[in-house]
Amino acid sequence: MANLKAVRRDDEKVAGPVNIGDRAIDNLAFIRETMERSTHFTAVPGYGGMLMGVTALVAAYIASIQPSLRDSLITWLVEAALAFAIGLLAMWQKSKIAGQSLASAPAKKFALGFAPPFIAGAIIVLGMIKNEEFYILAPVCMVTYGAAVVCGGAFSVKAVPVMGWCFIGLGAIAFAIPPSNGNIMMAASFGVVHLIFGAVIAKKYGG
Repeated sequence: MANLKAVRRDDEKVAGPVNIGDRAIDNLAFIRETMERSTHFTAVPGYGGMLMGVTALVAAYIASIQPSLRDSLITWLVEAALAFAIGLLAMWQKSKIAGQSLASAPAKKFALGFAPPFIAGAIIVLGMIKNEEFYILAPVCMVTYGAAVVCGGAFSVKAVPVMGWCFIGLGAIAFAIPPSNGNIMMAASFGVVHLIFGAVIAKKYGG
């Protein structure tokens, strides 16, 4: 019995007392992380955003060598449809991997924040096309898309609304400079900004 008691005492000394404070900190960190995941839409695609940036750069080059503004516009309309499809597919794939449903409350909040400025921008752009006001389409697209990203990004990770403000800032610059720089500004915003923030999101928020 004396030997058993000695062994138990030695084990207790080796293990040491459990620090309740450390355990409480770990629990609080876990609760905080869980709450952030439950209130923020984290399935914004980083790699998908990078791919959207690449296609935008290609579209900017193709649009720049077209013989007319109308042909350039067609190029960008095709790019918009392609980017939209890439974004949806990448978002669906990331949400599936992360186990976050696109029908969850954070996803719905993201969609409800993103949709109104995006739809308003689409209506404005269609109206401008109908009236053949092509020269300021680029800054209008940048500003309205940026507003949509900022509003939706309020329910997502921090990098998303920052990206939206970059679009708005570049759109403001595009309004201030000659319209002939439209393709360059579209490349800078939809191309370069998507590439940079896509890489940040992919690295920090799981793809």
